[in-house]
Amino acid sequence: MKRLAIILIVLIVVGCGLYFLRQYWIHRWDSVIAREAARYHVDPDLVWSIAYEESYFRSWMKGRNGEIGLMQVTPAVARDWASENASASMQQRTATQVDTVLSDPERNIQIACWYLQKAGDEYKDTPGREARMLAAYNAGPSRAADWNRVEAGGRPLNEQEFIARIDIASTRAYVTSILERYRRVKSAKGGFNLVTQTINMCDSVRQTVSSRRKLTACAT
Repeated sequence: MKRLAIILIVLIVVGCGLYFLRQYWIHRWDSVIAREAARYHVDPDLVWSIAYEESYFRSWMKGRNGEIGLMQVTPAVARDWASENASASMQQRTATQVDTVLSDPERNIQIACWYLQKAGDEYKDTPGREARMLAAYNAGPSRAADWNRVEAGGRPLNEQEFIARIDIASTRAYVTSILERYRRVKSAKGGFNLVTQTINMCDSVRQTVSSRRKLTACAT
């Protein structure tokens, strides 16, 4: 019985360690995301959900089509951001060392939020705005505009109608996946609070260990 209790405690400790490590990993850029999302007036939960999908928060990741970093920003988008927002020295650096610029997670998030703001501005009063923003982020604003187009005087497409219009399977899956995660975050906002989760997990561990000790004491 003592051996079983020890094995159980070890498994719980390892499980807690892995849990806390994962929570740290997926939330270590939350403050940067919140800051840059506020700067560009986009929803930080949407930004977080994109980062989760794009790179699982791996700042060194590179995509098949030249995307770089945490938010998988393309060099072309980085250069557009620099030409509109950056100093002359940063414009020069973005032109000659774009990989280095985009490998910086904070800069990567900043540029991604700027790009999302531009996409969102196109659909300010449109139902299902987030779906359009995600489609533009993944496939480009011109494709998103084509999928969103209706006849003159026609009603705007709702979210599901817009998604059904997306004729690139990978983009449709991308939009659907991120929207599902984004809404899970929204509907269970408290569940993504690391402090609350840590307290609850520690309480659970303490209760389990206490119960096992009582059983061991009774057995001996």
